[in-house]
Amino acid sequence: MCDITEYHARRTKLTEAETSLALGGNTTLDPQEIIVNKCLMQHKFQELNYAFDHPKHFNFSHHFFTYKKKMRDSKVYKIIKDMPKGAALHIHDLALQGPDYLMNITYKDNLYICCEPYLRFKFANQPPNRHQDSNWRSINNARRDAKNVTKFDADLRKRFTLVVDDPDTAYPSITETWAALGNYFKMIRQLLSFRPVFEQYIYDTLKKFREDNIMYMEVRTALINLYELDGTTHDTIETAKSCLKILNRFKKDYPDFEGVKLIYARSKSKSLNDDLDSYVRAARSIKQHVPEIFAGFDLVGQEDTSLPLIEVAAKLLEVNDLNFFFHAGETGWSGTASDGNLYDAILLGSKRIGHAYALIKHPQLMKEVVARDIGLEINLISNSVLSLVKDMRNHPLNAYIANGMPVVLSSDDPGAWEAEPLSDDFYVAFLGASSRLSNFGMLKALGENSLKYSALSTFFATGEGCCFE
Repeated sequence: MCDITEYHARRTKLTEAETSLALGGNTTLDPQEIIVNKCLMQHKFQELNYAFDHPKHFNFSHHFFTYKKKMRDSKVYKIIKDMPKGAALHIHDLALQGPDYLMNITYKDNLYICCEPYLRFKFANQPPNRHQDSNWRSINNARRDAKNVTKFDADLRKRFTLVVDDPDTAYPSITETWAALGNYFKMIRQLLSFRPVFEQYIYDTLKKFREDNIMYMEVRTALINLYELDGTTHDTIETAKSCLKILNRFKKDYPDFEGVKLIYARSKSKSLNDDLDSYVRAARSIKQHVPEIFAGFDLVGQEDTSLPLIEVAAKLLEVNDLNFFFHAGETGWSGTASDGNLYDAILLGSKRIGHAYALIKHPQLMKEVVARDIGLEINLISNSVLSLVKDMRNHPLNAYIANGMPVVLSSDDPGAWEAEPLSDDFYVAFLGASSRLSNFGMLKALGENSLKYSALSTFFATGEGCCFE
């Protein structure tokens, strides 16, 4: 038995040990950061204390769509918005601008629209005539002839966002959210495939991310085939060269921006066994032609309905000249082929793991991730919108942070749900998916991790990775 004084001493020792273990627990703050931290924590405690006493007002137990506008008024949010965030390492190229940006594209000249049998867009110097399809017309004329232009634009805008007033009704399960995301990408791809529009989109997106205090990006992309007004088309390599051209122009305009690298990402569809060889050849070709901006290779798609990595592991084992950045564990299930992708991502030497939502249910794999120092790309808001988690206090990021695991924050498809490039995810992580006591040190550690686990790091020059020792 010990007296209460000794008991408190032991308790303090335990709490200090736990704090030291957590991400950012041993991060050193300079004098200016200490001042910022004091202000930041004062506002954080005010917000969380109120939510503790009024649980129904805890935003992060509700859907992101219900609080995303309100949170912009938070003093904590404003501080986070202004702070440097390092890099965005898990984002998809066609979902980085919001619906208002996309609506502006629909006001450009030479854009045609076809509403039958489904909505399509095409830039051309004359009305497209596909398969005797005569339903194409200038979108400017269609807008002019609409009985209500405001309603015409409002209906069109809905195609460029997943945001709805009642998300629980619109998206009752993961099936509906992923179907909506798939339809979203179909719409966006048509608008952005016109080369001049695509190149302006890339430049504007770099500017948007830089304004959110992001200095570097790694973008998942299938490198869509671009076309000209006269119908001339360009292949994947030309699209990659367009990206490099725009990046160089942007860096000339903004020398403080570190850059962008591409992760060639293709679908884990049921035909992957047949398609994988061509995907790998394409990745190697991109690496050969634009090595300055090539980072590696990924396979993407809805985890629960895609072909598991184990089905193509034999082929992937033969690929020793590409860095892997596999999506894995983006599922709520355990003991299935879906979360089984985590085993294969690790065994195949993935440099980082995209999402890793289900990793918390695999203690041995968590140990391997730490031992191999594999970065975990966490996308909080994406996991909420795509029906994996409702209350952020239940997101596994809480445990990953508490255990000091190698996590980085990113935003996945922020344009699809009208989020900021990275500030929204940082804010949700700071107030909703970490300890009440997590401070500026954690935010600083997240920023540092985003650079440490990026393709800028010398870590990727070692060639280490494949298979357990």
